[in-house]
Amino acid sequence: QVQRVESGGGLVQAGGSLRLSCAASISIFSIYDMGWYRQAPGKVRELVASISRGGSTNYVDSVKGRFTISRDNAKKTVYLQMNSLKPEDTAVYYCNRVGPLPWNWGQGTQVTVSS
Repeated sequence: QVQRVESGGGLVQAGGSLRLSCAASISIFSIYDMGWYRQAPGKVRELVASISRGGSTNYVDSVKGRFTISRDNAKKTVYLQMNSLKPEDTAVYYCNRVGPLPWNWGQGTQVTVSS
């Protein structure tokens, strides 16, 4: 399984920003479509942003215009820049490959947005 280290979460006031990072331990990171997922208490995990191996991006409607996903294949890292954060963005955020066979889920990084 591929180990990932997610970081950058924290407590922020509504309207603030955070930048999440996910460093993967796989030499062929560049061939994978990657995504940031989140899971709020009592809710199903959802894919909020994805980036293909070619750099194409997609976002769930609730974060469009506020979140930006990017990747650095040389560093085997995927990022999520989150601006204009809202209390409803509060969740544990995870990175994983996008597709039918995700890697094991890691610890994630907690994002808490206060109103």
